Amino acid sequence: MAAEIFTQRFPVDAADIDELGHVNNIVYLRYAQDIAIAHWRARASDEMVAGFVWVVMRHEVDYRAQLQLGDEVEVRTWVDDAPRGPAWARFVDIYKLGAEKPSAQIKSNWCMLDAQTRRIKRVPMDLVQRFLG
Repeated sequence: MAAEIFTQRFPVDAADIDELGHVNNIVYLRYAQDIAIAHWRARASDEMVAGFVWVVMRHEVDYRAQLQLGDEVEVRTWVDDAPRGPAWARFVDIYKLGAEKPSAQIKSNWCMLDAQTRRIKRVPMDLVQRFLG
């Protein structure tokens, strides 16, 4: 099964700009987190959202091109083809709207926890099927 690509757009705001005049590195991670949360809430059932939480174990970021004030950003995300127990890799490509190549590419490893106990939980197959099409 192939993973669905989930897309959102974000404007670049003045608060996103660092002293070098381009989007600060931490903003790219904010885009990655915001779209991961939106994708989760869009695909998971209400029971899943209430029963599970996700925490990041690792981010890997490759910066390719600058984003600047006034740019519109298109962020695309998808999950790996299968989780590994409680861990599931998520990919994020961040584009300046209209660009052919991404400004940044991020791979994050997320870990599923039980929302009540905060103990690690294996990702259930019915959840996996909601993200793979």
